[in-house]
Amino acid sequence: MSTTAGPVDVSALADLVTPYAVRIAATLGVADILADGPLPATTLALKCGAHPDRLTRLLRHLVLRGVFRETEPEVFGLNEAAETLKSDHPGVLREWLDLEGGLGRADLAFPHLLGTVRSGANAYREAAGEDFRTTLDTDPRFRDSFNQVMAAKSKELARQIVARYDWTTVRHVADVGGGMGILLGELLSAVPHLRGTLVDLPETAEAALGSLGARGVAERCRVHGGSFFDPLPTGADVMLVYDVLEDWDDDRARLLLSRCAEAVEPDGRILIIEPFPFDESYWPRFTDLDLRLLTYTDGRMRTEEETRALVRGAGMRVARIVPVSAAHAIVECVAG
Repeated sequence: MSTTAGPVDVSALADLVTPYAVRIAATLGVADILADGPLPATTLALKCGAHPDRLTRLLRHLVLRGVFRETEPEVFGLNEAAETLKSDHPGVLREWLDLEGGLGRADLAFPHLLGTVRSGANAYREAAGEDFRTTLDTDPRFRDSFNQVMAAKSKELARQIVARYDWTTVRHVADVGGGMGILLGELLSAVPHLRGTLVDLPETAEAALGSLGARGVAERCRVHGGSFFDPLPTGADVMLVYDVLEDWDDDRARLLLSRCAEAVEPDGRILIIEPFPFDESYWPRFTDLDLRLLTYTDGRMRTEEETRALVRGAGMRVARIVPVSAAHAIVECVAG
């Protein structure tokens, strides 16, 4: 990996003022309230439950940073950047940034990253008093917000995964850590002869039934609520592990792959679908995600070499790697 030469404004990189201002506007739902047109700050504050003077000062800062516009003194409206903070925007950016939602709350653990770097203590645990996954298991709003962001992220990529791999000889697919069933639903819709199994935590697996039913594929699919570190349902000749391994340290990721190897049919395949830094342009995003995983869950992003080592440790070998997008790839694994 090389670095890009040129001057760097370190003070801009270290700025916390603007990121927090954007997140506060997202949390208050300002963009949704302004969807029908500009409003005076007093009216806007009343609608979003904020203090008029404080909200005005926050929005003026954002206007100067190119988010929102001040159409006349103390009257604010949307611009192109602010449109992305609306709840119905396909990028679900508001859900991601909402300080009372799943990932927004998780990002509040970043001030504890210093302790992680110094001692190895988990930043989220230090901030919240419990593990990220405990919050995910026990807080419905946190879980719903997290699942919504993950589902939105998966929709376009799911179509690419289905298109880039040959499913003609596959009979039964198990999606391990399948979330809301976005990938499995896309796959079963596109390949009518397939049957599927989705494995995830009980609450998420139950919610996935609704998503699979909406796609009209529920009759060809079963869901299994439980941990993917326990023995997995058998019968699949292909097992998908999509954007799951990076959430875990090497020991747990290796155990997950071993469970897949135990459950898959003889001569079956395990498909790891993960981000890969194929191109230097992706490295900044790769390292950003790596620090997020370190902060949230003690997980990590892995290069191709590190993924191959993990697969060997689980008693398998990499048969081939199929690029899916500029960032993701399908790593096809077979018995070693």
